[in-house]
Amino acid sequence: MHIEGYRSGRNVMASDTDTAETQSIEKYKEEIKILHLEIEKLKAKSTTSPESVERTDSGKESVQPEEKVVEIDEETPLISHPTDAESVKQDVPPLVGDMTKPEGFPQDSTGSFTDKVNTIDESPRVSEQNGDVPSPAPGISVKSDNLGCDGSLENTGSETIQILADALPKIVPYVLINHREELLPLMMCAIERHPDGSTRDSLTHTLFNLIKRPDEQQRQIIMDACISLAKNVGQMRTETELLPQCWEQINHMYEERRLLVAQSCGQIAEFVRPEIRDSLILSIVQQLIEDAASVVRDAAAHNLALLLPLFPNADKYFKVEELVFQLVCDPSGVVVETTLRELVPAVIKWGNNLEHVLKVLLSHALSCAQRCPPISGVEGSLESHLRVLGERERWNLDVLLRMLIELLPLIRQKATDTCPFPPVLESNDNTFSDALLDLYAGRGHVEWPAFEWMHVDCFSDLINLSCMLHRKEDNLRNRITKFLLAVGQSYGDSYRVHIMLPVFLVAVGDDADFTFFPSAIHSRIKGLRPKSVVATRLATTCVLPLLLAGILGSPSKRDQLEDYLRKLLVDNHLNENQSTRRYADVIDAVRFLCSFEQHHGMIFNILWEMVVSSSVDMKINAANLLKVIVPYVDTKVASTHVVPALVTLGSDPNLKVKYVSIESFGAVAQHFKNDVIVDKIRVQMDAFLDDGSHEATIAVVRALSVAVPHTTERLRDYILKFQNRHYLHQFVFCTDYHCDITRRGERANAFCEAIRALDATDLSVNSVREYLLPAIQNMLKDPEALDPAHKEALEIIMKERSGGTLDTISKVMGAHLGTGIASSVTSFFGESGLLGKKETAESSPQQSAPPSPNAAATLPPQPAEDTRFMRIMRGNFTDMLRGKGKNPDEAPH
Repeated sequence: MHIEGYRSGRNVMASDTDTAETQSIEKYKEEIKILHLEIEKLKAKSTTSPESVERTDSGKESVQPEEKVVEIDEETPLISHPTDAESVKQDVPPLVGDMTKPEGFPQDSTGSFTDKVNTIDESPRVSEQNGDVPSPAPGISVKSDNLGCDGSLENTGSETIQILADALPKIVPYVLINHREELLPLMMCAIERHPDGSTRDSLTHTLFNLIKRPDEQQRQIIMDACISLAKNVGQMRTETELLPQCWEQINHMYEERRLLVAQSCGQIAEFVRPEIRDSLILSIVQQLIEDAASVVRDAAAHNLALLLPLFPNADKYFKVEELVFQLVCDPSGVVVETTLRELVPAVIKWGNNLEHVLKVLLSHALSCAQRCPPISGVEGSLESHLRVLGERERWNLDVLLRMLIELLPLIRQKATDTCPFPPVLESNDNTFSDALLDLYAGRGHVEWPAFEWMHVDCFSDLINLSCMLHRKEDNLRNRITKFLLAVGQSYGDSYRVHIMLPVFLVAVGDDADFTFFPSAIHSRIKGLRPKSVVATRLATTCVLPLLLAGILGSPSKRDQLEDYLRKLLVDNHLNENQSTRRYADVIDAVRFLCSFEQHHGMIFNILWEMVVSSSVDMKINAANLLKVIVPYVDTKVASTHVVPALVTLGSDPNLKVKYVSIESFGAVAQHFKNDVIVDKIRVQMDAFLDDGSHEATIAVVRALSVAVPHTTERLRDYILKFQNRHYLHQFVFCTDYHCDITRRGERANAFCEAIRALDATDLSVNSVREYLLPAIQNMLKDPEALDPAHKEALEIIMKERSGGTLDTISKVMGAHLGTGIASSVTSFFGESGLLGKKETAESSPQQSAPPSPNAAATLPPQPAEDTRFMRIMRGNFTDMLRGKGKNPDEAPH
């Protein structure tokens, strides 16, 4: 019953739908037939001899057209009628007739709409000023055979256009979206020829709104239609009919429609008056540059580049330049790429004001960094000069430096074109040779501002900018380095040696040769020399990396770079005046140089000289340098150069050298997971632990704790084992009151940090049960050495990892821990205990007692919800506990 009712309901709905569709189809069939009649009239009137128009049966009534005779003047050439009846007959009926079956649309719609418009519209165009209907072609006179009929060919054409204009808005909604572009020829014909301005506006509005969200191909078709329409209707109608439609679409809710305007306004500009291009159309582009969608801003940048050559003058230069820098600093990488590739060269070519662009560029870069807050508010400190860059400021500086690199060929060309010594320049293959620089320095009265801008203005601003960058801003410093290398390659080796090198040597506080500088600019170059201790440190930290990598880092200056590095790292250290702080800044500069792989071999040659040196301080500096360059080397270099050097330093009899090398081993463990490297680290760590000193133990714990989140499972298990075997063994035997409480506290703090680092990793259930939980339990045995916050954090980890309370934990761990310190030591480190044997004796198989069935039964299961995220959150919670549990009396005074 229900099924039959459902089917009957569906039949009723289907019948209603069919009835509605039939009525709609019949309605448009009538309109189609009327169009057929008008086409037949036009065809009859365009024949070369008088003939009667056949009666056309409309199905319901007969229409007898007037009989007219068309006389052709033989002396006057025949001009096509305003409407080609054959083309209309071929194009229009199939398009409209397909409304009854949308699935039957022709699939080949790739033809240009302009071809279809041209087949319809080959007559004289409508007047550009008032839109009047065109008069009949000369040489053709129309005579009526029916004296009672006052119709004419003009009236017939106007009626056809009127019918087309009335029918199109009704037809469009019933055409499939993917086929609506087929209506464009009819729509273009109606817009061009209709005499009423309001109707044309309505049809133009329909043209822009033909497709709700047009894709790339559909937008291109609509754009081509707009361009064709602008060509045909002239400037005045383009300004009064097309541009207002563009303006209305600027704030449309769909970005595809705004994108349509952005892509078309630059091409329409060719068909409007020049004074409209840099006013109304520029305002449209400016609005689109502010759009929220990056694709719209990208299209606006592209079309602004097309628009600039059409401007009548450069009156709007500064406004356009402001828009350019706004687009250069756009947060979208696509917009930035389009701006640098298309818009910036177009602006420089149009405005011919490269000097001003460069001045604004450097000013933007400096102000962008200066607006950021300093790292420290302490006046006179190094950190008070360095800035904390936000993400947006960092991005802006990066793209501005990229823009400077992109402009380098134009800068070089400008300097070449304005050279006051052209014969010398031409004879040296467009390079700034020694002879040219000698003339430049010897004739101080000769002005060459385009050449001097680079080493007087640009380098000075780049040095000031670099002195505001923290040592962690390697990406920005890398951009500046690439620019300096590009300048050296473009201007030539003579310019690099005689101009660039002296500027940066003075900037880091060294002596330089000014032979090739005119005396007029000596004072400006010498003004770059640091004048205070803080300024000297700032120059070493920020400018020295640029000197090493950007000036001396050129392939042609390899020998000079090696000599300068040896002077910094080896020779200067032998002088008593070399401070430790200054040396640390030098090491950081060498670290930046290591980011360029081609310099690794040279650096390791100098490093080995430092490793085998007899100076303890130089060995310590070598270990520190090895630590900071580890992230920049690959596995092969680490295995063949870094680890052997650290092993040599680790076996040094001096304890300071040994302890510093431990931190470097931790850096290697943090960055490499190679089994060979990990095994070498384990062997060396065993050697450090066998030393038994308190300092070595603390250093190993802290070094490997840092590596825990990044190392392999093997090294993580090794850390757990040696912590229980070595640290806890010494820790438990040191719990009597005769032991130094300070050392016990230091070990407890270091051990707690290691526990927290291990807890944040994915440890196996066996590792947690056998190593982690016993280690925590033993640490809790000495509450006096534990910080209260650490104690609370360990208890939380214990509870979460075991899934129960501390009482339950004590029962579970009873087999391992016992009730006192002595039993704990015996059960945990004894001959039959879990970790009684050393690593060297673990190769021999040991018989272990089977676990008690009762103990296994009482062991609580591992909680399923104990995830890595929870452990990381728990680690952050212990930071809060540490801050909460801090005793006010312990604060430093």
